[in-house]
Amino acid sequence: MNLSTLPRALAVELESHAPFVSFLNESRWAERAGQPGISDFVVGNPHDPVLPGFTRALERALPPQSNSWHAYSMNTPHACEVAARSLSKQTGVTFDPADFVITNGAFTGLSIALQTTVEPGDEVIYISPPWFFYASYIRHTGGVPVSVSIDWDRFDIDLEAIEAAITSRTRAIIVNSPHNPTGKVFSATALAQLADILSRASQRNGRSIAIISDEAYRRILFDGRDCPTPAAFYPHTFVVYTYGKTLLTPGERIGYVALAPGFPDPESARAGLFMAQVLTGYGFANALLQHAIDDLDREIIDLDYLQAKRDRMVNGLRDAGYRTSEPEGTFYLVVESPYGNDLDFVNRLAEDDVFVLPGAIFDSPGYIRISLTATMEMIERALPVFAAVQMEMLAPA
Repeated sequence: MNLSTLPRALAVELESHAPFVSFLNESRWAERAGQPGISDFVVGNPHDPVLPGFTRALERALPPQSNSWHAYSMNTPHACEVAARSLSKQTGVTFDPADFVITNGAFTGLSIALQTTVEPGDEVIYISPPWFFYASYIRHTGGVPVSVSIDWDRFDIDLEAIEAAITSRTRAIIVNSPHNPTGKVFSATALAQLADILSRASQRNGRSIAIISDEAYRRILFDGRDCPTPAAFYPHTFVVYTYGKTLLTPGERIGYVALAPGFPDPESARAGLFMAQVLTGYGFANALLQHAIDDLDREIIDLDYLQAKRDRMVNGLRDAGYRTSEPEGTFYLVVESPYGNDLDFVNRLAEDDVFVLPGAIFDSPGYIRISLTATMEMIERALPVFAAVQMEMLAPA
């Protein structure tokens, strides 16, 4: 591939994601994905049938109720009201429907929140390991990405490291809870402490530091947990959500960005989000999904089944001697590689048709990520392979 023919900014991003692009297109997983008999834990795609309620919701919404039913749709008032009512109920925080914009998923939500916040040269902190494209989205707005690692001993947010990373140029921080890939839900105590840190830093800097709260997995929770939101503690918060995870329909994209109560200058923020939606390539959810949002908001994947898969996978891996996170939410977990190089571990598993995501792709060399959207049958096939590989590593040379 001759990147010299592309605009420099695009070439830089392609080069920075070269391992990811290569894995998606040239790895053994790329050759085998979708074939029967494999255990595929690579990405959060569905391996079970779609929720029947999702199909019924689209079928009910499809017949036009007016001549404009399938015309351009922006942030329809009805969709904003449903989203505000739902988020208020989940969080105990009263959100105003006027402070919602309806996006085609969290990709767009993150992008427009950054565009509404960041000036060229501003620094944006993000928690690592991250979603793949945080740094790219920050650079795309002219910002400077600043990575701050989690506390790997606890698989939890590291508040001291975040405070140390704040400078006079810090403009925002992206917080992802429940956290992809560890599955950690950041506690209310930690988020309140983060709010205090940012409030003090904002006062020092003479301008407010925003939180962009990526809550894509906020309804995918285990063991009866709640998911606290930074919006409960810090007014300058954008809440970003997508229904694609809750419904496990990542190809049908609808979500939102919400402003926290007390958001500074909300009128300007609303106008900025709207214009960013337009300039992002019409980043509004399509009309059909907005019409169906009442029904879609009531649907959720089988969390008991997902938790059973989590328990089977975590217990099986730990019984085999692996160190792994125990997800409190999301459908991911991370596992420490018994090899010095996580790519070697990934390739060894692939020899027995077990496919996982190498940590080198998400800023976590020495770890792998496992997606629990795989079926229970895949898990049962894979666990003996994990155990055998661990025994190989323990065997005398």
